[in-house]
Amino acid sequence: MYIAMNRFKVVRGSEEGFENVWKGRDSNLHEMKGFKQFHLLKGPVNEAEGYTLYASHTVWDSFDDFSAWTKSEQFRASHRNAGTTKPSYLGHPTFEGFSIVEGA
Repeated sequence: MYIAMNRFKVVRGSEEGFENVWKGRDSNLHEMKGFKQFHLLKGPVNEAEGYTLYASHTVWDSFDDFSAWTKSEQFRASHRNAGTTKPSYLGHPTFEGFSIVEGA
């Protein structure tokens, strides 16, 4: 199993708009081999730096299935308008990928 996450620092006051973009997008993930589930996670508010932390979280059968998604037409279509919400972010999203440690 492979878990892929992108962390977003969303400018305070932009949370509703950010969430609405995710709620309204057609990701086409369900069309991809090995896709298991997706969650948009809302984390803590960082008052000092002025953002709310979010993470997109996908679960895949394998890294190879995730990698195929990143090279697919479905991926390009899902991310086609991603830059239109960039002003609500602090910096670029941060990717983190994890493989399951079997037996742990």
